Amino acid sequence: MSNNPSIGAVASFVGLVREVAMTLEHYPGMTENSIRKIAEEARSRWQVIDCTVIHRYGDLRPNDQIVLVAVASAHRGEAFAACEFIMDYLKTRAPFWKKEHAAEGSRWVEAKSSDDDAAERWRLRQGATKP
Repeated sequence: MSNNPSIGAVASFVGLVREVAMTLEHYPGMTENSIRKIAEEARSRWQVIDCTVIHRYGDLRPNDQIVLVAVASAHRGEAFAACEFIMDYLKTRAPFWKKEHAAEGSRWVEAKSSDDDAAERWRLRQGATKP
């Protein structure tokens, strides 16, 4: 985040790996481009002064940090909304694939309809169109 005196709020989210180890796969280049576009869309919807998104991939263990989203704005409402939007879109629009490794074996994690529903509510706000 920049040292900007107009920043009045910073909202952040850190996602952690829960109970089961996982491998997170992605398409290099394509994934970074997707994350950049999601952050740009957040900047266009809210008055974001600065934004940082860091998403890990590879082998991850329980309690490892998997994602960081931090948004700076003049006001907390803008920062909170942009941060939540970015997370909802990362879950549904960024090309990542999760494979969980439990004692009973490994399995690919299916997309959740609740994640799609969370992202869809942003499309309905502000007359946005689906990406």
